[in-house]
Amino acid sequence: MRKTMLLAASALAALIAQPLLAKEINLRLTAKEVMLPIDNKGTMQASWTYEGQIPGPVLRVTEGDRVTITLTNDPANKNSHSIDLHAARVDVVKDFEAIKPGETKTFSFVATYPGAFYYHCGSDPMYQHIARGMFGVILVDPKDSKALPKADREYVLVQSEIYANPDDLHSIMKSNWEHVAFNGMAFKYDPVHDPAATRMLVARPGERVRVYFVNAGPNEYSTLHPIAGIWDAVYPSGNPKNRKTGLQSLTVGPGDGATLDIVSPVAGANVIVDHSMSHAHTGAMAVLMYSDDADPKMGRGDLILVP
Repeated sequence: MRKTMLLAASALAALIAQPLLAKEINLRLTAKEVMLPIDNKGTMQASWTYEGQIPGPVLRVTEGDRVTITLTNDPANKNSHSIDLHAARVDVVKDFEAIKPGETKTFSFVATYPGAFYYHCGSDPMYQHIARGMFGVILVDPKDSKALPKADREYVLVQSEIYANPDDLHSIMKSNWEHVAFNGMAFKYDPVHDPAATRMLVARPGERVRVYFVNAGPNEYSTLHPIAGIWDAVYPSGNPKNRKTGLQSLTVGPGDGATLDIVSPVAGANVIVDHSMSHAHTGAMAVLMYSDDADPKMGRGDLILVP
């Protein structure tokens, strides 16, 4: 009997250790042209979005999955839109083509590399669609569940530039932005530098906090640094094979991404910033507060992208 139980336990352990089986994943997005706030005071701007939010919804699949994307361009829109996923290897002409208002486009790909990838609208002029907010993150989790250390909390941060008038294409090409921001709003998670801010990112001391970071641009580089902290582990593009340790900052170019882990041994706060001061002090700061009573829901489930 004991031998049988040991064999059963060994078989179960072997099954658990195996990579996850690939799945068929169907994802649907709708391009929506809406008015959204660009700061904590409620300044509104005409925005082009996926699902009416900036950044768009976090798409999450597993390495090896076959992913089918269906994009609908809302018939109420005035412009053509598309989707370009950096996690996909497809035909740029056929699969990433723009569709007119009221049309729908479907294509499929296999998620062959794990990572934190950028997706965005590629319709012409691409830089204007990005500047108006048409971007998001697609996470491809590694098929080996042990490829990364277990994270206690996860957050998505997308950096982008906010332009006073995105219809002024010359100002975008000259990178004449008004704010550099995380997740679509200047100082969105920073009540220290903006008293109108009401949100922060939270964790408990000692927890491993994983930040999935994408630089949407469309133009500026980011030097991502946690003030009063050190990145414990950094994975450029989010691939576990790219592991670096003990980094004070990581430079991420427009259209690129990374996965960054941080562990604070003490209560208090880090401030995640783009260490280019003109970027930080126009909006690219996010407070990560550590306390024993941190909200257990934050950084988990749907709240890895804090609205």
